[in-house]
Amino acid sequence: MSPKNLPQAHEFMNRRVYAVEPHFSLVEVINFLKKHRISSAPVVVKQESGISSLVGFISEADCLEHLANEMFYGRPAMPQNVQTMMKRHPVCVPPETDIFSLASIFINHGYRHLPVVNEEDLLGIVSRRDILEALDHFYRASQEEKSLERFPPDLHQIANLRFVAKSL
Repeated sequence: MSPKNLPQAHEFMNRRVYAVEPHFSLVEVINFLKKHRISSAPVVVKQESGISSLVGFISEADCLEHLANEMFYGRPAMPQNVQTMMKRHPVCVPPETDIFSLASIFINHGYRHLPVVNEEDLLGIVSRRDILEALDHFYRASQEEKSLERFPPDLHQIANLRFVAKSL
């Protein structure tokens, strides 16, 4: 299979991304994740040019850790916000990353979501489910293609189908 034919991240990434900003409080980000039914969100800073620069990633696990600590140990000296809780420098992929490279990253590192970026501009998100669906579709298409290569249809039989009459 030629690398040119492999599906790439930009073909199946989710372009409708729910993102948060660094100033969101712990309560605001929890409500945001629950409202949108997502388990994590990119943290972006909107530039004057309209570009959303990715600066981090925050997950339910991050919120759970900080909320539990705050409740168990009491309010910390500084109120928590996305900027103090987020994972900085998240692993990102360019839009032309092929499906097998993405699958390898998900398998070997346990990520659930990967931001797709061009320079600093957030273009979309790829999830494990996106990869699984795209890989399944690619697999089925390649199996069908291989099946056609091994067992090419007999065009004479297809052409004669119109003349076959069944007797009852």
